[in-house]
Amino acid sequence: MNPDLAFAVWSGERAQRVANVLDAALPAADAAPRALHEAMRYAVLGGGKRVRALLAYAGGELAQADPAHADAPAAAVELIHAYSLVHDDLPCMDDDVLRRGKPTCHVAFGEATALLAGDALQSLAFAVLAGNARGDARDQVALLAIAAGSRGMAGGQAIDLAHVGIALDQAGLEHMHGLKTGALIRAAVRLGAHCGRPMTADESGALDRYATAIGLAFQVVDDVLDVEGTAQSLGKTAGKDAQQNKPTYVSVLGLARAKAHIATLRAQAHDALAGFGSAGRRLGEIADWIALRKH
Repeated sequence: MNPDLAFAVWSGERAQRVANVLDAALPAADAAPRALHEAMRYAVLGGGKRVRALLAYAGGELAQADPAHADAPAAAVELIHAYSLVHDDLPCMDDDVLRRGKPTCHVAFGEATALLAGDALQSLAFAVLAGNARGDARDQVALLAIAAGSRGMAGGQAIDLAHVGIALDQAGLEHMHGLKTGALIRAAVRLGAHCGRPMTADESGALDRYATAIGLAFQVVDDVLDVEGTAQSLGKTAGKDAQQNKPTYVSVLGLARAKAHIATLRAQAHDALAGFGSAGRRLGEIADWIALRKH
């Protein structure tokens, strides 16, 4: 690892690395059942910021792991994320037609195939992670399962759907998004760190504080961009939260306070990394990128 490597180069290399791992893990597009496998590859490959994979690789670097040892966790969290997007976009959920600058999976392949593709991507994530030779695969699978389930991502989505048109205060928003967005982000960091040297209890707590801060920051930025961005810049429908009367950080705090909250969360993330010194560099750069991103 070259400590002087620019973040843009590092992140590009890691994004390509996980893309190669995902391409190899996914069934071939022409393998039967063909439509299902085409839909799975459509949902995963050729787009996305790969934030969760980058966090897994950066967590691995903090724990002095070889990048190859973080390949399985990086791919697994991306598969879970892709499955969640396919299901979130369905008419019974957020009913969206644009994702990553192209038609959503159910628009391209039909609702039934999209539903099955999401199911299959979730299963594949656990198969990939269970085959990881680094760390305790059983503990890693349990960690990812909790992050994706009713006490994590699925639970957060349930709260989100239940509060369309119903006001939430800031604490309620943070609870919802701590599950819906933050749980998988925290899992990505921890799964990557599990591939290297053992963490002390204090170090594990610091990583959790870091991941909690950036998980919330990611969502606050999303809410701001939903107001200020365009479909072209975001690669998804802009203004959808307001159209659906969903509670957001902008609706609760106002635009100016929401932006100030991003800065506060960014500072909290850096404070959590302070004890790691240069080993936390990539995680710190990811925090900056999340807070400052425009899409």
